[in-house]
This record gives sequence, structure tokens and C-alpha cells, in this order.
Amino acid sequence: MKLLGILIGCGLAAGAASNNSVLIRGADVYPVTSAPVKGVSILVLDGKIAEIGAKIVVPKGVRVVDGKGLRVYPGMIDSGTELGLSEIEMIRETVDTGELGEFMPQLRALAAVNPDSEHFAVVRIAGITSVMTFPAGTGGGEGGGGRGRPPQYISGQAALIHTFGRTWEDMAVSGSAAVQVRFPILGPPGGRGGPVPENIAGLAGETGAVTFTEMTRTYQQEVAKLADFFDEARRYQKAKAANLPGFVRDLKYEAMLPVLDGKLPVAIAAATPRSIHDAIQFAEKQNVKIVIMQPRELGSAAAELKAKNIPVILGRVLALPRGQDDPYDQAFTLPGEAYKAGIKFAFGTFDNQFVRNLPYQAATAVAFGLPQEEALKAITINPAQIWGAGDQLGSLEKDKSADLMVTTGDPLEIQTQVKHVFIRGQEIELSSKQTRLYDKYLNRQ
Repeated sequence: MKLLGILIGCGLAAGAASNNSVLIRGADVYPVTSAPVKGVSILVLDGKIAEIGAKIVVPKGVRVVDGKGLRVYPGMIDSGTELGLSEIEMIRETVDTGELGEFMPQLRALAAVNPDSEHFAVVRIAGITSVMTFPAGTGGGEGGGGRGRPPQYISGQAALIHTFGRTWEDMAVSGSAAVQVRFPILGPPGGRGGPVPENIAGLAGETGAVTFTEMTRTYQQEVAKLADFFDEARRYQKAKAANLPGFVRDLKYEAMLPVLDGKLPVAIAAATPRSIHDAIQFAEKQNVKIVIMQPRELGSAAAELKAKNIPVILGRVLALPRGQDDPYDQAFTLPGEAYKAGIKFAFGTFDNQFVRNLPYQAATAVAFGLPQEEALKAITINPAQIWGAGDQLGSLEKDKSADLMVTTGDPLEIQTQVKHVFIRGQEIELSSKQTRLYDKYLNRQ
């Protein structure tokens, strides 16, 4: 009777088959939030984990997957991508990661996601079942707009999505997981690969020289402009609550209301301790929640991040140093430093071509001081909690979404194979354009 109640409660009547109900039998289960359990089964009903145990009766019509000798982990989550928004970076028509306008909080990345993007198939093969996708892209780091465009301060709403679905609505975990803010920086970015922001380049003139005074003035003006927009949104909030005569609804300010209420975090890229401190000060003044994105070094900001319980999304571990005089292992050791400082963090790859390497980015950090279990949390439960989906994703627990991967070993080891991937209980075919081409030419006569 108890099992029948579970079936009915999950919408699966006795005797009925479902493509998102399955029993994985006899596997080693790694819940992430608790100790591993050897040789048990996981029952998934109607897309959710119904039971984990050694002796589970198989409901009629539920498919059984033999997990003997295999491991089951929660699906991995990448916290910094533009998946579904950018297909081929150099072909403009396939990129939908930017809109004109300085303040565009009403724009939702989710509505532009292309479910048929080839990138999704590639990352599913690696065991990645969810990603954060950002409306203005993630590769540019700090600062304002690109060449030929004015600085964009608020780019829109980032979405937490599954990596499989027929439509963008079907893929959504949270259509509004964060508002992306491009916080001003003091001076041009240093190190390798950083373009000079248009607002700074415009000051240089023919000589190319920009004084510190000029950079400081520009920085202060841009921070003030961003603060003014938040203040305007707050006045709008008060006017709406007071139901003033002649009140006119404004989509830009409507999108800011969850931010001002503390329900939606602001994602701010900040590379250096100084820029992290400035971003924290701004957030405190505006009384909003923030998530720091892509720090290249923590330094004196580490204690401040810990004290204020501000989470961090670390960028690629397999990366070159930021500056010519920085240590070669700057990116390698940063996750270990964040862990020792007590900062809650997750990993983001910040470029579509590297998303598939998410587990190996985390693995490299293990070789440079990060405990293995913390590396695994940083690509599972930590991002789920940071982006407000900890009750749905990130670990193997009863009533959570059945987003999981079945592997031959530790997913952080490069020789490990992902045998099965399930998203909301539905097994996903592990094929991509690359595997199809491989099979095509391997079998030709």
C-alpha cells in the first residue's frame, strides 16, 4: 500500500510505464551531501528521486538499469556559460548575447535560449545537466560594452536551465536566477587578453595615455550613474506600493523589484581585491544580495567575502596568469585559497567551448590544494544553493529532481566514462555532432 501511494502521489498509476521513471539497481551512490552508499538502488518516479535503499521493489512498468560496478552522482552544474545563446562566436547571426541599452534588467536570457544548440549535446555527454546562461555573455570579464558600444551596466536576467528540453520553457529551472550587472572598473583591465573598455579608450586621444585622475573621474561618474538607476528603481517601488494617481508601469523598474526585495541576487564580475571590495560596498549601500563572478585573486577581499557570506563563482582553473609578474599557478591555487578562507564557491567555465571540461577544471584545483569532496560540491550542490535551487538540484536526495549521471568511476578523473545521464528522470541519448561524425567515418566502406 505504501508503494502504491508513492506511485499515485507521483502521478504514475500501478501498471503504467513512464519515460521518466527508472530503477538503477546495485550501484554505488554518491549523494554529495552525505557519505557514499555502496551497492544500493535508486528509484526514480515521475522525474523525482522517490527512494534510495538496498531493497526496493520494482514497480510494474518501471525500467531497470543495471548499476553493478558503476557509480551514481548528481548531474554537474556550470555556473558561467552562454549556452543556448551563442553557437559559433565568429558568426554574428548565431550569437544572441547582447542588446543595446545601458540598463536592460527586463531582458531574460531564457527567452532567447535555443534548445537545439549543438553545445547542449556535447556537455550532456560529460555529465553536465544544468548551467547558468548569461544574457550578455561571460567571456568579457569586468567593465562596460564592447568596441563601438557604450558601457552596458545591467545586461538582463541570467537563467538556470537544464541542458535538455524541447522548448526553452521546458528547460527552465529558474528563468530569473540573477541579474547581470557590469560594475565599472578603475582603469583598463590588466593582464592578458583584456580589451580596453570603450569609455577608457575614448579618453586616451592620439597619444593613448590616460591619467589616473581621468580614469578615477570616469569611474566615479559610472558608479554614480549605476547608483542613480537603483535609486530610481527604489522610487518606482515606493510609488507602486503607494498606488499613486497616474502611476505608469515600467518594465525596467519592474524587473528590479525582486533585486530590491532581496529575492534575486546581482551577479557582478570582479577580478581584483579592490574591485571586489568596491562591488561589496556598492551592494551594501543599495542593500542588495550579490554573487562575485570570475575573481582572479582574492587577497584581502577573502576575509570580507567570508564575513559577509558572499558566494563566489570561480573561473577556469586551467588558465594563464592574469599579469606577467603573477605566479604561474595563480588560477590553479585560487579554489584552495577560497576553501581555506571559508568562502562558498562554485565553478564556471565562462566560454561555451570549455563547458565540457568543467569536471577537469575542478580536478586541477584538487591537485593544488582543494579537497576532492569540496571540488565535487563546487560543481553540484554549491551552485544549486547559490542560484536558489538547492531544494531541487545538486545532490541525490528524496524528492529532488532526478538529474544524475551514472559513471565508471570518479567524474573528476579524465579516464572515467559517463554511461548514463538522466535529466528529470528521463535518460538522455549520449550523442553529439562529433560522435555522429565519428561513427559515420569509422563505419564507412
